[in-house]
Amino acid sequence: MDRRSFIRTAGAAGLAAGAGALGFARWQEIPSTLDYVGRAEGHYLRDRHAVPPPSRIIDTDVAILGSGIAGLSAAWKLARAGHKDFLMVDGPQPDGNAAGGRFHTDAGELAYPTGAHYLPLPSPESTHVREILADLGIIQRDPFAEQPTYDERFILHGPEERLLFNGAWQDGFLPTDGVAAWELAEHKRFFAEVERLRALRGADGRRIFVFPTAMSSEDPAWQRLDGITLKQWLDREGYRAPTLHWYLNYCCRDDYGTRYDKVSAWAGLHYYCSRWGKAANAGNGAWLTWPGGLAPLARAMATRSGVKRHAGTVVKVKRNGNKVEALCFTLENGVARSYLVRARKAIVAMPLYVASRVVEDMAGYGFDARRDTPAYAPWIVANFLMKDFPRELPHAPLSWDNVVYQEPGLGYVVSTHQDIRVAPPAKTVFSAYLALSDRTPADARKWMMRASPDELVEAAGRDLKTAYGWTFAPCVERVEITLRGHAMAAPMPGFRSNAGARALREADGPILFAHADLSGFSVFEEAAWWGILAAGRALA
Repeated sequence: MDRRSFIRTAGAAGLAAGAGALGFARWQEIPSTLDYVGRAEGHYLRDRHAVPPPSRIIDTDVAILGSGIAGLSAAWKLARAGHKDFLMVDGPQPDGNAAGGRFHTDAGELAYPTGAHYLPLPSPESTHVREILADLGIIQRDPFAEQPTYDERFILHGPEERLLFNGAWQDGFLPTDGVAAWELAEHKRFFAEVERLRALRGADGRRIFVFPTAMSSEDPAWQRLDGITLKQWLDREGYRAPTLHWYLNYCCRDDYGTRYDKVSAWAGLHYYCSRWGKAANAGNGAWLTWPGGLAPLARAMATRSGVKRHAGTVVKVKRNGNKVEALCFTLENGVARSYLVRARKAIVAMPLYVASRVVEDMAGYGFDARRDTPAYAPWIVANFLMKDFPRELPHAPLSWDNVVYQEPGLGYVVSTHQDIRVAPPAKTVFSAYLALSDRTPADARKWMMRASPDELVEAAGRDLKTAYGWTFAPCVERVEITLRGHAMAAPMPGFRSNAGARALREADGPILFAHADLSGFSVFEEAAWWGILAAGRALA
């Protein structure tokens, strides 16, 4: 049986679940678990509860404060250099935006992402990412060649993506079926411009758009793109096609959590022009992914580094003589306990809005919290444990990533996609992503805090209801919803010239900084770059 036949056959099983009216009613009956990442710790400190004196002191050479990709990359680099005396304080959620979870079912464990769910093939400039992937065995041969060989288990296999447009599924995300010829011509013109910009270099000889962004051209002629939004650039260049505008808006919401009429044109174009990695055993622009999103990659980095991890949230970081001290606390059932970490060097691998609150005298590092703290986009990930596959519409089959032509949803990912070849699994997970870009970040965070579980399930499942109607809800066993009020920095116009972020990028002393926020947006390549750079400085 081929994959397309299997998808259509498996989808028919959802019809036996019940009648249409019952299916819609069950949207309010899906058992849900909510995870407000960092809310308990944040509210504890916001309400000015005193953290008790530390019950113990932990001494180390290098303390890594934060366990997202930046912190994990720093740990990996320290271990790679043969350094052994370092530890990590996890923060509110281990692995940060690369975290994942597992459903324990009678059919076995099913992994799912609660944050990022893929990694594009790294381009030649991203040697730091290639080195990590090679060390973990994900790149199997020629890591620094133009076309390395990757472990095929982690290369995304087809069908990769589809779009529900005008009531029918089509391959790919850019609407084409039934679209006017003049719009299709604009699609072609835009991607021709992307190819041109991808190869272009500034007056300083650097490519305009690369990962890491620190290696991108500083040519003022191209830096001016950071003074306008992507929508303004499209309008200026004469792009009028509604389908193209929708697609580019979707991509900005997907990568940055923010609409294209808010995102810097430099960041918006960087999304397309910087990603051109190749592989000897995959098509150009392929993706790496795992059922648990980037969580397995994060765990592999932690295992490879051998880092000692400590649960806890950092409250205060300060210098004390020739040491750096970090006061940390844990919170269990409302009861706080604290401990103190003392180190020669501390790598602050946490978002800037957190670092500005916990690092003593941030102004002394050149960071003005009021001026330099970026805006943050809220984000919701809902993982639906499926006991059956709902009925599929014809045309394009169920894919890894499935998007609906609407806002604010970002579609849903099938977590078992990499495991499916011929036979359907007994159960699966549909991971629905929602960027609340239809309102201001402040309004979105307020809504997230006051919304009932039923309201959150309804919002998170909007795309799924559009795709499947009444056949979806009866196929759901339960849902785990992860809410991130400050999920990612939004690269608004002017983010490239953020003076505070630039100052922290250059900091080289007992306290070092490492986070994707230093680049202005949250992606693996940037977080890894700053983590590795900070580790190198700590060793020096």
